[in-house]
Amino acid sequence: MLVYDGDCGFCRRCVDLGREHLPFMPETRPWQELDLAEHGLTLDEVTRSVQLLGPRGLRAHGARAVAVLLALQPRAVWRAAGRVMLTPPVSWVAEGAYRLIARHRHRLPGGTGACAAGGDT
Repeated sequence: MLVYDGDCGFCRRCVDLGREHLPFMPETRPWQELDLAEHGLTLDEVTRSVQLLGPRGLRAHGARAVAVLLALQPRAVWRAAGRVMLTPPVSWVAEGAYRLIARHRHRLPGGTGACAAGGDT
């Protein structure tokens, strides 16, 4: 399951793009609709970054969640992109870029004032 900020237009648009373009897309749920404790999540975690929860205890957040999602795709180009994103030093750059985008998402297309209020998701 991919847990995201449902109050953020930019985040919703990113999830919609994933649904449109990725052959494998897990269930997506806004954190506002979840019992966070039931999923082992905290408010701090979900307001800071996207969360990927999977079988056998798979957990990833931020850029790593995006990279893992890409690495799980059936198409070779997406898998390769995900694997590259998981490899240092690219993973460090990806996380920095994720944090920068998350911090300024309210200024990006689809962003709203709710995006700025939610943290770094």
